[in-house]
Amino acid sequence: MSTTAATAQVTVKTPDQMQELGRRLAALLRPGDLVLLTGELGAGKTTLARGLGAGLGVRGAVTSPTFVIARVHPSLTGGPALVHVDAYRLGGGLDEMEDLDLDVSLPESVVVVEWGDGKVEELSEDRLHVVIGRAVGGDAPGGPDGVLESGPEGGLERAPDDVREVTVIGRGPRWADAGLPALATC
Repeated sequence: MSTTAATAQVTVKTPDQMQELGRRLAALLRPGDLVLLTGELGAGKTTLARGLGAGLGVRGAVTSPTFVIARVHPSLTGGPALVHVDAYRLGGGLDEMEDLDLDVSLPESVVVVEWGDGKVEELSEDRLHVVIGRAVGGDAPGGPDGVLESGPEGGLERAPDDVREVTVIGRGPRWADAGLPALATC
């Protein structure tokens, strides 16, 4: 059974800050790391993944893989590739995701799974779980869904005062001394 080794809480006020958090988080990642991104639609999961891609120095624009399910972004710097998965449309657990061969990709890549909560945890006892919370309902900036309009590259733009609370949870011994608490100074 996996235990929580480390936690960081970060307040993010803009999409640029979310990307910067992704870049800073990427500096802590290494081949074999599994990262689960959890949050409501439009919370900033893909924006964070875009920052991870920039921090890892990978090829290609990191965009939502919703319709292709998974995208592989090879490294341009000799580091690990980024395997970016969107499990939103996948109903089952790991069995349904078997065709993606994530277990094969994991040892030499950083695997980031949006909507992976409850679906891919069995891939690794050591994993990072990033939970992005945001205001929802009628009081949220930008209306009931907190979204203003589509932004560049299909990303979602938010109101400047639409604050996200990001909790980064390291599970397993890999994350005990990985420096997660330093992310809180973002």
